[in-house]
Amino acid sequence: MSATSNPSGGRPYLAIPGPSVIPDPVLQAMHRPSPNIYAGELLTLTDSLVPDLKALAGTSHFVAIYIANGHGAWEAALMNTLKPGDRVLVPASGRFAISWSEMAKALGIEVELIDFGTASAWDLTLVAERLAADEAHEIKAVLGVHVDTSSSIRNDFPALRAVMDAAGHPALLMADCIASLGCDRFEMDAWGVDVMVAACQKGLMTPAGVSFVFFNDRAAAARARLPRISLYWDWSPRANPQEFYQYFGGTAPTHHLYGLRAALDLIHGEGLQQVWDRHARLARAVWAACEAWGQIETPEQGLRMNVSDPGLRSHAVTALHLPTPRASDLRQWLEQNLGLTLGIGLGLAPPDSPEWHGHFRLGHMGHVNGQMIMGLLGGIETGLQALEIPHGSGALSAAAQALAGEQ
Repeated sequence: MSATSNPSGGRPYLAIPGPSVIPDPVLQAMHRPSPNIYAGELLTLTDSLVPDLKALAGTSHFVAIYIANGHGAWEAALMNTLKPGDRVLVPASGRFAISWSEMAKALGIEVELIDFGTASAWDLTLVAERLAADEAHEIKAVLGVHVDTSSSIRNDFPALRAVMDAAGHPALLMADCIASLGCDRFEMDAWGVDVMVAACQKGLMTPAGVSFVFFNDRAAAARARLPRISLYWDWSPRANPQEFYQYFGGTAPTHHLYGLRAALDLIHGEGLQQVWDRHARLARAVWAACEAWGQIETPEQGLRMNVSDPGLRSHAVTALHLPTPRASDLRQWLEQNLGLTLGIGLGLAPPDSPEWHGHFRLGHMGHVNGQMIMGLLGGIETGLQALEIPHGSGALSAAAQALAGEQ
């Protein structure tokens, strides 16, 4: 086999930050004929999803299920709480918060964006100052991303809620947990979040196509005040269906529901705290390897993590930098030679710029364990050596020590 041939043996490893690796039980649950959508087991199965989804989100309130990706959940959250002319505040630490704000603008919502860049978490002092200045309470919602998949920054929602409470501000607090649900700790009710959006293709380990909007009584009251809403996006019948079809605004996403049921069984079988602990442990192994690779005499020529503070890093995704164009070289070599696919540097540089080729991301979310992470890191080590990209030694040993629990 030549050095650039596609490998034909074994399974490829999709190590991008979503869609994530799909467990065999999920695939097996979906590999079946279409069921009756009017009666029988599908109705019972769907009813069983609701309490488990709420437990995963940490809420006792409501969940609406949409046949949509995360962008659909964004729009549903906005459509059910805001009207054209309303104002929202968006603290951004990556591309996805900006994208959510752009969707709001397209719906006629006035947006105030505080952009903290792609390597910094929120500066809540600035957020507090803006909220305090809003004496007329023109800001109706604060939109934040818990883990921005582009930058791998994990933001502090309890602290954001504390800032809003200290200002006595009545705005709704809305969270994007698309990259973090089922990976990083998130507790909707305990953290005072009013609306949370998520999707099935990352920590929930199900093929993309289903998303969720969780909301509490304050958000439901905002919905009740709206003069009109699209019948399809209206979350009221989805969260309180009188007929089965109202769960989905039409025909159910049948096979996704079977897969989601299997995925939730895996999560709850392991235990949510254990799932969070596993993601934290695997993330520390990834960081240990990356830190070792970055230990060279000329650091600007080597690999570095996008987020320098471990306390601000996601446990689900890690964004990395290499000198242009070495990140793209590495990704291409690994996919062509090892069957290992890394994530592009989405949102870290314009796609038409040379800098685009200096960024990449690792997904370590959902159905992953220690041997998979060691395989991922071993693959990267192989690519760095094959391409003669400068890197420090001892990365795999450092990762192994992290997984073994050694200091």
